[in-house]
Amino acid sequence: MRTKPLIVSAMAGVLIAAVALLAPSSPASAHGNVTGPASRNYGCYERWGSKFQDPTMATLDPMCWQAWQANPNAMWNWNGLFREGVAGNHQAAIPDGQLCSAGHTESGRYNAMDAVGNWQAANIGNSFDVRLFDGARHGADYIWVYVTKPGFDPTTQALRWSDLQKVAEIGNTPAAQWPEQLSNGVAISTPVRLSGRSGRAMVYTIWQASHADQSYYFCSDVNFGGTTTTPPPTTPPPTTPPPSTPPPTTPPPSTPPPTTPPPTTTPPPATGACSATYSVSSQWQGGYQGTVTVTAGAAAISGWRVTLAYPSAVSVQQGWNATVSASGSTVTATNASYNGSLAAGASTSFGFINSGIPATPTATCGTV
Repeated sequence: MRTKPLIVSAMAGVLIAAVALLAPSSPASAHGNVTGPASRNYGCYERWGSKFQDPTMATLDPMCWQAWQANPNAMWNWNGLFREGVAGNHQAAIPDGQLCSAGHTESGRYNAMDAVGNWQAANIGNSFDVRLFDGARHGADYIWVYVTKPGFDPTTQALRWSDLQKVAEIGNTPAAQWPEQLSNGVAISTPVRLSGRSGRAMVYTIWQASHADQSYYFCSDVNFGGTTTTPPPTTPPPTTPPPSTPPPTTPPPSTPPPTTPPPTTTPPPATGACSATYSVSSQWQGGYQGTVTVTAGAAAISGWRVTLAYPSAVSVQQGWNATVSASGSTVTATNASYNGSLAAGASTSFGFINSGIPATPTATCGTV
């Protein structure tokens, strides 16, 4: 029997009233998604997950904004966009215009993925790879990759099955055979080789997982004509959705937050091995989310450790993209297996949930 993915609680944004979203009693089950070119919901999570309440999203990334307002769990549960019992008859199960939501699957959680508009698109060349991350190590009965036919405009047209042409596929592949064996799952890339394409298009991926009759569907917006393919994310996604943050006891303000930014530490000089910059991404009564950006100095590093010295005792509830622990007034974070190696000047980030009122720690970074 399939384990239902965790539906986390989240604040809908500073411009709408807070909505409490209840999680089911069953534990989270990490599935997967296309991380490059990023699918619509994974791309929105990747770009805005740590600042999903930022009202500038409405201007900078309006399609993601409407998706976050419609249902934040579509992004927190980026790994749960699937249907069961399709038996390979995908076109019968999913109507035209609903391909990106898998036919309004999961009680309509992902419906905003079908919205027509100017979704942020990845610049790619005619030769690119579709990278699929599998957090639960299901493996694949098959992976089918489609591209919309020339002339289709995703900014004005809803996606139909007749708009697609299959351009690549991978057959039965157990998870043990996926090339990228990661600490939190596996990943595989499907090469796509086209010619003569330019302009906007969509990549549509169907992943038939091997553990059950469970089919995943992903829409990725692309712009053909870029000089390079879009690289995969510098850090693979965490094995579970971001932590469940308690809703505030009072609605968030109807106006944008104050212009005063959250407390941020000043990173050490760039001449050091690495630097760490801390900020408060969001907060609520009784807790807050901290985000730390780690940047390599003038030379590449193969591992890092960040220490956050707070003025008083802290209690870390959960962390991601690093091994995070607290002792007294000190929080220590060590890189995950996939984001320790950084080129000179390159950055990665990790986050955590802390209880209490936000305070400004002294952040230091060193190599390990």
